[in-house]
Amino acid sequence: MQSLLKAAREAGKGLPPVDRWHPEYCGEMDMVIRRDGSWWHEGTRIGREALVRLFARILRKDEDGETYLVTPAEKIRIKVEAGHFLAVRVDALGEGREQKLVFTTDHDERVLAGREHPLRVEFGADGEPEPYVHVRGRLEALLTRPVYYELANLAVEGTDANGRKALGVWSDGVFVPLDQG
Repeated sequence: MQSLLKAAREAGKGLPPVDRWHPEYCGEMDMVIRRDGSWWHEGTRIGREALVRLFARILRKDEDGETYLVTPAEKIRIKVEAGHFLAVRVDALGEGREQKLVFTTDHDERVLAGREHPLRVEFGADGEPEPYVHVRGRLEALLTRPVYYELANLAVEGTDANGRKALGVWSDGVFVPLDQG
């Protein structure tokens, strides 16, 4: 379990420094990261996993709320339907307030949810939860339904930011409500 925590703490090391690159904006590409985590270019699914992983390494979401593929020479806007990645696994280490939740993305990045990598749950107009965990920069992973159900099984009673009782989970000293309160 300690190796899992170490991997989560070292997440992002070895990635290109896209946050330090400031190339000219080159326009928009007909590329979409769909809600299911698949990548599409000009209406065709990108099937080469190595290419998808390459693109995922040069993703950046800027202050304008838009997502770009960034190199030292180019900045190209793409569309993202939900999360930039999918959280496909969660490992719970410990219990209660001492619990640590380590999420693994569909690109094998691991993050320890907490202050540095917040876990949050939004609710759509239909009342359905949309849970996300911060991965790097302004990029987030949408939790898959099975991962969210695992969190629901770990839920305990706590208090939300407004002091109201809520069901939620602890991770690295932070309580995150899973319900609408």
